[in-house]
Amino acid sequence: MDNTNQKKALINAEIGLFLRGLIIGKVLTLMVIGGLLWWLLKPNLSSRSSADSSSNQSLKAVSNNASTFGTVDNVPTASFNYGGSTAWASIRQLVDSQIQSDRPELQLRYVNPINGSPGSSSGIRMLLDGKLDFAQSSRPLTDEEQAMAKERGFTLEQRQIGMDGVAVVVNPSLKISGLTVEQLQQIYLGQITNWNQVGGPNLAITAFSQRPEDADTVIFPSNSNLKGQALGSNVQYVYSTTDAVRQLSKNPGGVYYASARSVVFQCSVKALPLGSTSGQLIPPYREPMVSPEQCPRQRNQLNTQAIKNGSYPIIANLFVIIKQNKGREQQIGDAYTKLLLTDQGQRAIEQAGFVGVRQ
Repeated sequence: MDNTNQKKALINAEIGLFLRGLIIGKVLTLMVIGGLLWWLLKPNLSSRSSADSSSNQSLKAVSNNASTFGTVDNVPTASFNYGGSTAWASIRQLVDSQIQSDRPELQLRYVNPINGSPGSSSGIRMLLDGKLDFAQSSRPLTDEEQAMAKERGFTLEQRQIGMDGVAVVVNPSLKISGLTVEQLQQIYLGQITNWNQVGGPNLAITAFSQRPEDADTVIFPSNSNLKGQALGSNVQYVYSTTDAVRQLSKNPGGVYYASARSVVFQCSVKALPLGSTSGQLIPPYREPMVSPEQCPRQRNQLNTQAIKNGSYPIIANLFVIIKQNKGREQQIGDAYTKLLLTDQGQRAIEQAGFVGVRQ
């Protein structure tokens, strides 16, 4: 029995050794196979890693290609005077401050006219007179302004950097659904003098306006037969949009037109839908309209979509007016325009409440 047990013990030990050797052999085999596969796949993995890295660099390059104030060349190092349209006020506050923060070598100083009220017309006049280095306008140049520039030995160039609308505002208490462009023009020519002539109450119309020679925005296009006609006796002239809004809040029959960006947000006046025909009235604000009672907790926002697609009937394009004289004025006008047309500049213009021209 002892011999038999000894034989069984030896056999079991040999089997154990065999199994351990078999397991170790399989492990070694798997390690060899794994190493071989890793060696074979290494180029592909490296290639994929390289591709991923290349892709990330490409994405980074795309991001870096976005133009900023810092990427604009030939920005002059000096202090310059500029002025013009009051509709540009939010651009001067938001965009121009960013420009001067990013390009401290450039200093911009806004200059008001000594005589008359600030606006597109007065700004262009000051540019012609050599009192500004460039001007900001919310209307195109007139033939008279171009002719005056040529008389003085240079030309004027207008470069568009954004879009706005011309909004019509009234006292919040006035019950009226809106106006056509023709009705608005007839009001300012003194041909319509009571709101009951355009579907409103029996109430005399008091039309407020900047003086034509200082006008910031226009409702009579340069190619219109109405251009140059004298305004009606019912028109009262104001110094600025701020002054007009103050007057409207006290006058139930008052009306005023201005940059949509300047007046749509106001709490003390109501913007009217405007249309080419009475059946196609488009609001300058996003619907639904925020009532004066809800303001200033909520404010009406500009109807940028209608301005972008051209359905709003009176668009005010924003222009930098540049003196083409091959001098410092032309250099700063060119540089300022390029800054506003960068990706960063266009984003800032939209943040200021306008519509960019680079969609």
